[in-house]
Amino acid sequence: MAYEKVWAQDTSKLNKDELKKLEKDGLTILDDIQVYAKQGFDAIPKEDWSLFKWAGLYLQKPKEDGYFMMRVNIPSGIITNEQAEVLAGIGRDYGRDVIDITTRQAIQFHWLTIEQMPDIFDRLKSVGLSSVGACGDIPRTIVGNPLAGIDPNELFDTRQIVDDIYWFFQSNEEFSNLPRKYKMSISANVNNAGHDRINCLAFTPAIKEIDGEEVLGFHIKVGGGLSSKPYLAEELDVFVRQEQAKDVAIAITTIYRDYGYREKRHRARLKFLIADWGPEKFKEKLLEYIELPSKGTCQIKEWNAGYFYGAHKQKQEGLSYVGFNVPVGRMDSAEWFDLARIAKEYGNGEIRTCNSQNLVVPNVPDEKVEALLQEKLFERITTSPKNFMAYSVSCTGIEYCNLALVETKEQMRRVAAYLDEKIEIDVPVRIHMVGCPNSCGQRQIADIGLQGIKMKTKDKGMVEAFEIHVGGTLEKDIAQFNEKLKGKISADDISDVLVQLLQYFKDNKEAKEDFYHFVKRVGIETLQMQLDGILGEAS
Repeated sequence: MAYEKVWAQDTSKLNKDELKKLEKDGLTILDDIQVYAKQGFDAIPKEDWSLFKWAGLYLQKPKEDGYFMMRVNIPSGIITNEQAEVLAGIGRDYGRDVIDITTRQAIQFHWLTIEQMPDIFDRLKSVGLSSVGACGDIPRTIVGNPLAGIDPNELFDTRQIVDDIYWFFQSNEEFSNLPRKYKMSISANVNNAGHDRINCLAFTPAIKEIDGEEVLGFHIKVGGGLSSKPYLAEELDVFVRQEQAKDVAIAITTIYRDYGYREKRHRARLKFLIADWGPEKFKEKLLEYIELPSKGTCQIKEWNAGYFYGAHKQKQEGLSYVGFNVPVGRMDSAEWFDLARIAKEYGNGEIRTCNSQNLVVPNVPDEKVEALLQEKLFERITTSPKNFMAYSVSCTGIEYCNLALVETKEQMRRVAAYLDEKIEIDVPVRIHMVGCPNSCGQRQIADIGLQGIKMKTKDKGMVEAFEIHVGGTLEKDIAQFNEKLKGKISADDISDVLVQLLQYFKDNKEAKEDFYHFVKRVGIETLQMQLDGILGEAS
């Protein structure tokens, strides 16, 4: 069904990207790719490079070399055995064995060429996977509860809801020209597995009594997002029945499409519309599209930050799921093939990815858990990682990303390994490293966020360096982004600086006190003094 592009009535107020999208919808790149695959990379006009995002593709650094990064959508992180085999095969045949798990539960490949795309798309399609919309000004993959359907801590099973909404928006030309990227989260897990406050639209578990009946459904939050100007999502005073979720998602996406800002691209995210309108005005606009009652009772209890390590009982009697650490989210194709074999041999073949860049093998009969854990693969990808490696997250970094200023994947792995060697702390400390302000590694919600920068030195010129941010959380009722400490630390020195800062935490924390509450208790000024002292000693 055609819709009116109301923003096109006055093109003088549109940015250059919007003008280009009026000439050519991003989804048309899917047809162009078939042509370019025969003609080669040199046949692609530079002005069309940005359109590849709609196919889930970005050109790697340097762009002129013609290698692509691809993200594959994995709604709620649920991968079938056949899909796992296909993903492993793409990594082996085309991706130089590099397979990454992202902070939105997607799978990411590198080193792909335009000539390979038709076969890759065919392989993905054959098992019900798609990269379409994994990037671009379009609804992205839906993140959610990786334990959906097996979770003793979920209010209800969200798998069908996620599936219905994902496939409605997939390649839907009515919603392929949004003002900017648009991220959704759907979870009924009481531990906020969907990271509700950092998504454009988040469905969270709630209960409401309606006509004397207790109804299980959702509350919704809108306008979250990170990057250089982060916002926490605002909750609307509405209750959504499970069967209404798709209609609500369509209505909110329609509002964003038609009323979102298109003049300045850096202000085009939904978060800016919510910041200007406020949740009450946005709710009134939503009610013009769909009738909804006021809020019920939120069922979120606490935030688990997306970690599920170890073997745990499912809600299905006699079955367990097993959560593993994937260091900074990176695996190779041989490991994925082995993982697929293990998931099929010990479970039902499924693999679940987490927004902590880790994975879960579900549906393992209780009596098979011990044997599964003896598999050689789980010596590196383990249920019992050391403390800092367990809670380290990293974006792609300068290795492949054109926006990044520093290398992150290997750097974060080295930092975590060094911290595990030098210091022991009795509580998790979540450390997220990002290579640029876009924050794909979700730096703002970490206990310690490391923001990559360039720093000028006397003897080495410009070097890779980091700024430290402390005290982020998405815990219920106290959610906040971390705050920057003044000071630039070279990549060579960051590990030692963190050891000293964490030693201060260890020496001065109260029993069982976590890092967030420690920061709130002692204050940013105190930590700034400590960092100043450390950097003074280093100089």
